[in-house]
Amino acid sequence: MKTDVQTLDAKKAGSVDLPDSIFGLEPRADILHRMVNYQLAKRQAGTHQTKTRGEISRTGAKLGNQKGGGGARHGSKRSGIFIGGAKAFGPKTRSHAIGMPKKMRALALRHALSSKAKSSELIILENGDLKSPKTKDMKDALAKLGIDNALIIDGADVNQNLVRGASNVMNIDVLPVQGINTYDILRRHKLVLTKSALEALEARFEGSVK
Repeated sequence: MKTDVQTLDAKKAGSVDLPDSIFGLEPRADILHRMVNYQLAKRQAGTHQTKTRGEISRTGAKLGNQKGGGGARHGSKRSGIFIGGAKAFGPKTRSHAIGMPKKMRALALRHALSSKAKSSELIILENGDLKSPKTKDMKDALAKLGIDNALIIDGADVNQNLVRGASNVMNIDVLPVQGINTYDILRRHKLVLTKSALEALEARFEGSVK
């Protein structure tokens, strides 16, 4: 699959061949859905917790007499029916992470990349060398490229002017190629890859099973 390469000034800078094994797959919604669930579950803190009756600091003595009180025969104020009492079957600190094989996670990433390529939402940049870290310069470059909502992936060493320039621009994320992931690709309208990021992805998936 051949696609044009652009500069930050929206000028043509040649073309590249996108490997079909990475960008030419037929996107499967079930794999993408499973991967997004995996990522969102993994990031949950899981620190919610309530106290059981054994953790409540209150008297366990029987309340009132067995008979003649005109009400229920309560045995402890630690019970959940009292204000300040325990919570029956309440949440406990735990991990919400779910399992997903490494090969399946890699396949989901390739399906996410293929979905962007198939829907013409993939842009290849010659490089991410922004001249200055000013937000105005970043906005000007994005306007020329016709981008208002995108994930920008640079090489292993991200251009710091690009990072700083995009930090105040809404709906624009900048990540090194090591941080590329399915969820962030899908949550943005467009995916922007520099040539160095593209080369790193090709090397990463080299020899992988289609």
